[in-house]
Amino acid sequence: MTQDAPPDALPIDPATRRGRAAATNHTGRFESQSRIATDDGWDIPEDTPQIRTELREEIARSLITYNKSPDLPFDRSINPYRGCEHGCIYCFARPTHAYLGLSPGLDFETRLTARTNAAQVLERELRNPRYTPATIAIGTNTDPYQPVERDRAITRACLQVLRDYNHPVAIVTKGTGILRDIDILSDMAANGLASVGISVTTLDRKIARTMEPRVPTPENRLNTIRRLSEAGIPVRVMVSPVVPGLTDTEVEQILEAGRDAGARTASWIMLRLPLEVAPLVQGWLAEHFPDRAAKVLNRLREMHGGELYDAQWGKRMRGEGVYAQMIAARFDAACRRLGLETRGVPLRTDLFRHPPRPGDQLSLFG
Repeated sequence: MTQDAPPDALPIDPATRRGRAAATNHTGRFESQSRIATDDGWDIPEDTPQIRTELREEIARSLITYNKSPDLPFDRSINPYRGCEHGCIYCFARPTHAYLGLSPGLDFETRLTARTNAAQVLERELRNPRYTPATIAIGTNTDPYQPVERDRAITRACLQVLRDYNHPVAIVTKGTGILRDIDILSDMAANGLASVGISVTTLDRKIARTMEPRVPTPENRLNTIRRLSEAGIPVRVMVSPVVPGLTDTEVEQILEAGRDAGARTASWIMLRLPLEVAPLVQGWLAEHFPDRAAKVLNRLREMHGGELYDAQWGKRMRGEGVYAQMIAARFDAACRRLGLETRGVPLRTDLFRHPPRPGDQLSLFG
């Protein structure tokens, strides 16, 4: 017996959501009420405006988030924005929008938050006498170089603070906007303080356009790798996520293209469907790739004990079983053939210092 989808989980008119990946705006899991558009019965034709991006401001009280996950190579991160206009349908961060009382669907792509005082809060936290430096990751939840960064430059302001403190940073992005910060990143990289990971999910423009509607094209992402590498910044090509039955045949081609563009290291992650991401991806597959939907979902179930997702540490990033092992073996073989490392060079923490502020007593001995 099947259960009818709630009204706010039904697809929205494609013309209204043009340029967006999610087809629905299902109410967040913490909300007691649903918000849906209804016909008032007057049968008067009305133009439905296209959904636009909204940006609100937030005054952050803290910025550095710590984690103890054994699956991650870092223990702290910062995120200048909440929500992401890039709109990648598979984004594992979508469920975090429910904590804001918003939908992980279209709201995640269109109702964004800018943490306007992020740089000031970051500096305050770095100056805490109890703070011990370790690499800060940026871009672990939402992309720090989504389109709004062009005008807000919050990520850039945070990078300026990290540079002033000689603090190591590792950035993950799909956005070409990072090229605007080459001046800062190249200075930091020269001192072993910066690295960048560029995610290239597919080289197929059609798949990329529907799966990541507001992300730069695969060609532009490869060019970003090239530009960063030429500036002396270590770059990692990230084959993530691998979508079984859709992009899994491209693993070797993506790695080779990334290597040719200048990437030194590589990594991969399997498609993850936590919480609200699962129905969003299922709906997206049914709309755009109905002939492949069953194969994609069945492969995921094979890797997660019959479920679409298993959040256990050690399993959530890559799954388990024959198929997951095959992807891992292909990735490892391609990296060996192409000369790509799978572990990056550790960034330096020994250069960390508090820069002097106006009025500070300077040391006589430097």
